[in-house]
Amino acid sequence: MTIRETMEFVEQSSLSPFATLSHASRGREREEEQCDIRPVFQRDRDRILHCKAFRRLKHKTQVFLTPRGDHYRTRLTHTLEVSQNARTIAKALRLNEDLTEAIALGHDLGHAPFGHAGEAVLNQLCTGGFRHNEQSVRVVEQLEKDGQGLNLTWEVRDGIRNHKTSGKPATPEGKIVRFSDKIAYINHDIDDAIRAQVLSEADIPMEYRQVLGMNTRERLDTMVHDMIISSQGTGDIHMSPHVEQAMKDLRAFMFIHVYRNPVAKGEEAKAKELLERLFCYYMEHSQLLTGQYRRMVEEGEALDRVVCDYIAGMTDQYAIAKFEEYFLPKAWQIN
Repeated sequence: MTIRETMEFVEQSSLSPFATLSHASRGREREEEQCDIRPVFQRDRDRILHCKAFRRLKHKTQVFLTPRGDHYRTRLTHTLEVSQNARTIAKALRLNEDLTEAIALGHDLGHAPFGHAGEAVLNQLCTGGFRHNEQSVRVVEQLEKDGQGLNLTWEVRDGIRNHKTSGKPATPEGKIVRFSDKIAYINHDIDDAIRAQVLSEADIPMEYRQVLGMNTRERLDTMVHDMIISSQGTGDIHMSPHVEQAMKDLRAFMFIHVYRNPVAKGEEAKAKELLERLFCYYMEHSQLLTGQYRRMVEEGEALDRVVCDYIAGMTDQYAIAKFEEYFLPKAWQIN
């Protein structure tokens, strides 16, 4: 037996009967020779971790646009926190930790610069709309590796596509990530909002704190524990009704007091204008697109779709730099 086959055997003998087993994957769009060391979901995890879109997440907004403080979350640190929460839950439930981690690491690869403000702009401008979960799948299927994609397994792509609240993942591991995404951003966004003095702990209604906990650490612990205990032996992933309702209410509170707070989101109008002007500029000057994207247009992809792909892949800083290059005059220099 190869090392991979031994690891697959260990999965079959030790994981829950509800787990998604590596050897039973529905496979990849393009058949590949199996790795002699890594099962398929571990291999997918590694491909995501090493791809360029993953590295760019470190300079993409989570909630606070291009924050100057060193401790605010970015899209990358958010992704790592989702992964940590999801792996803890998957391990406790004896589900496939490799599959869970691969989905978690890949779930936000398609996010636009400037967070959900950027997503909203591209959704208005691009024919067919723009949704970051679908863009994440497009990244791993078509855009990475100079148009070859990462050729991930069906289960990983399904989990990435369905991580949003309205999604219905086909695997329990995908369902874990769907919950873990909310658990992560609700808690770390509260932490960031308190750091930014947009919110204080005392502002959070006591009715939510009494159920979930009196601080970020307690709330995170409550949600993770509740999901594990509620899901054990059921074949499904869920929270207890009272904890899930408190989490939903806390999320609604965050939308009112943080996500739509004019102090926290004061720069979003500028970010939206920046991306809209970049989009229009590239629609008129498609020759400025980089080689891969020019090739996509030449091969018949709709220009607005390609421009959307190009802008969605930008970091906050790169989008600002391109805006300055195209729209702000430079000082005269004499060499």
